Amino acid sequence: MLSSNQLAGTLPTTFAGLKNLTNFRINDNNLNGTIPDLIQSWTQLERLELHGSGLQGPIPAKISLLRNLKELRISDINGPMQNFPDLTNMTGLVRLVLRNCNIAGEIPSYVWMAPDLQMLDLSFNQLTGEIPDDTNMERMRFLFLSGNMLSGKLPESILKDGSNVDLSYNNLTWQGPEQHACRKTLNMNLNLFRSSSTGNPLQESLPCLKDSICSKYSKCWFINAGGNDLTMEVNNKSVLYNGDANVDGGTAKLYTDHDSYWGLSSTGDFMDDDDFQNTRYTLSLLSSNLSELYSTARRSPITLTYFHHCLDNGNYLVTLHFAELQFTNDETYTSLGRRKFDIYIQDRLVLKNFDIEEEAGGAQKPTEREFANVSVINHVLEIRLYWAGKGTTRIPQRGSYGPLISAISVYSDVKYCSIHENGKTKTVAIVIGVTVGVLCVASIIILGLLRWKSTLRAIRHNKGGTDLAGIEVQTGIFTLKQIKAATNHFDSCNKIGEGGFGPVYKGELVDGTIVAIKQLSSKSRQGNREFLNEIGMISCLQHPNLVKLHGCCIEGDQLLLVYEYLENNSLARALFGPSYSRLNLDWPTRLRICIGIAKGLAYLHEESSLKIVHRDIKATNVLLDGELNPKISDFGLAKLDDEEKTHITTRVAGTIGYMAPEYALWGYLTYKADVYSFGVVALEIISGRSNNDYVPSETCVCLLDWACHLQQSGNLMELVDEKLRSEINEKQAENMVKIALLCTNASPSVRPAMSEVVNMLEGRMGIPELIPEPSSYNEDLRFKAMRDMRKQQQNQQQQNQSLSESQTQNSTQNSTMRTFGSSSTSGNEFYDINPEPRSSSST
Repeated sequence: MLSSNQLAGTLPTTFAGLKNLTNFRINDNNLNGTIPDLIQSWTQLERLELHGSGLQGPIPAKISLLRNLKELRISDINGPMQNFPDLTNMTGLVRLVLRNCNIAGEIPSYVWMAPDLQMLDLSFNQLTGEIPDDTNMERMRFLFLSGNMLSGKLPESILKDGSNVDLSYNNLTWQGPEQHACRKTLNMNLNLFRSSSTGNPLQESLPCLKDSICSKYSKCWFINAGGNDLTMEVNNKSVLYNGDANVDGGTAKLYTDHDSYWGLSSTGDFMDDDDFQNTRYTLSLLSSNLSELYSTARRSPITLTYFHHCLDNGNYLVTLHFAELQFTNDETYTSLGRRKFDIYIQDRLVLKNFDIEEEAGGAQKPTEREFANVSVINHVLEIRLYWAGKGTTRIPQRGSYGPLISAISVYSDVKYCSIHENGKTKTVAIVIGVTVGVLCVASIIILGLLRWKSTLRAIRHNKGGTDLAGIEVQTGIFTLKQIKAATNHFDSCNKIGEGGFGPVYKGELVDGTIVAIKQLSSKSRQGNREFLNEIGMISCLQHPNLVKLHGCCIEGDQLLLVYEYLENNSLARALFGPSYSRLNLDWPTRLRICIGIAKGLAYLHEESSLKIVHRDIKATNVLLDGELNPKISDFGLAKLDDEEKTHITTRVAGTIGYMAPEYALWGYLTYKADVYSFGVVALEIISGRSNNDYVPSETCVCLLDWACHLQQSGNLMELVDEKLRSEINEKQAENMVKIALLCTNASPSVRPAMSEVVNMLEGRMGIPELIPEPSSYNEDLRFKAMRDMRKQQQNQQQQNQSLSESQTQNSTQNSTMRTFGSSSTSGNEFYDINPEPRSSSST
């Protein structure tokens, strides 16, 4: 047993001679290299533990030779994605832990039929498939499958009395609060937090909640973790911290406070601490160094999640309070413990390997971390602490030391959180004042709504129809006077491009904010509908890789959108625009841009409650900020997904060369259409060439066509931009090309989800090997539209032979990037005309 010894280096090859070894534990160390094949020699081994050892994956195939294993525990290994290891020979397994090991695919059937298995922990992998109805796991007490992509219904066969089942963070079919799993008569611990994908954030968080409507929305949230209710001063205001001391612990715990709309989820088991009391989940310590807020804490073996599901939408200041209560500062044995964990807010990693003692300057000392502008867009805020196998597991006593927290403070403005008032008279006065204030505000809102409705009625009357109905707007409103002041009355010098349905101007608001203002063209009735559609879409979406919408203006016959201004224009101009506009994008920058686009699409497809298919992903619709971070723009074509359908048959609208074949030819629309478009853009990023403008030979009609030929011939490096070849790693480049070609596969079912693309690009998931088909690409439906367009160009040139050379060039250019169908979206860039327009007056 070599755990918690800070060992470094690799395992000595001489260890292969330990033929009679029965127990090998090397948790919590700093080893390097992969898990060695030498372990196959330990055929007498009964227990193998590799938690947070530092060793890399994959798990060696020859582990199957260890037939006598009763306990196999491996967790938190980096390395390539792998299939489930072959464990068929380990018929006597009692505990099997393969947590966070980059395992993909389905769980083998023999695992579900293991008769002696009492614990199965396969959390935080990429496992898919369904949990079978027929299992032979009679002795199973602990089943942890959190953080995977399991689908299908929840079978009743795994819901046994006295068991602990954690299915949080999966993709199961939501069966509603009437399902068997929601019955209060179940004598077990069951965690279904975010176990299904419904498109409703509240249903996903609390699938057994019958009443899914918030009676009110809060602007603040305070938790005293591990303690009782506590009143404290925050910015000279008295606020109430809700205590959770009375919340029982548990290995698969999901608790909700139905009165205050918050809850917690705790996963994992302290397997080796021999403490089966609730005290292991809450801690308390009386110390002169600690205020009452820091004298208690809640901890968890693996993951501890706090969530509030009825917060007002907007930006919040989140403060997390910590104090290490389990270790000491003296030179005793209890001072040797170490605790490290990761912190996520709204599913984004904000702190990695967080060490409370290191941050506070010792144990039993308070510390806090603030996170400003945390966005809440679906009324749900989630704070998750995850133990990634690091820190001590045996010092000062046995058991893992997972995440720990003392308190949580969340508010947009603390004035909304005050509960402390003195005196009856003052209370009455406040009630009267609040009542009058509410009546005044209500009057203003009603007048505003009447004016808003009359404006929309006028627009609908002028533009002829009901296309503008049903749009919910959640953004700021600008007046036409403000817009004119920002753009100097739409001065042509401030015109920076042509957007999807009208010109785009650079403007400066009164507060100095530089913005891009998109003006709806009065020529297109369809543009009006797309304009209101875009408002409804973007006002609900907030992500670092999506263009931010500041507000809109609907006044008279003017319809305008006010966006953030992106200094570095579009990705298209940066890669293959005019020479003066091109940017020197090195390989790390291009990879970062590619990952950013993928993350933006993954948010639209899988994380946003709206589940949006963009439909027009291309380099001109990707803008770059001052630090060359990519942001997806132009949601005018965005199509809301209907979750009751596997696809949408719709009017085709997009750009030839970027549209998936099933969408371009038959109007068959799924998320995989965006995946295809992303693949084309990724090829453009790698090569520095435009898909539609690059025709290397008579046999290839576009960049993607050429890439497919290079794949067949095994010459993928020819695709890489010549400017990068001296600095690039060939293996990295080939991997990125393979990902792009996987995304542009002719079959939608073969294309990966965007979350999988992100994992592949970041090296957390292996890239499937696809053998290119030997058939001729001339018959490939992916290139039919491009071939038709090339023929159209040739015919047009023949018909216009009498025109001047400049007219011919203009005509060809206009047809090269034409849009498909009746969409109003053009192929022009968001910013296209004046590279440096003068700033408008803000007066």
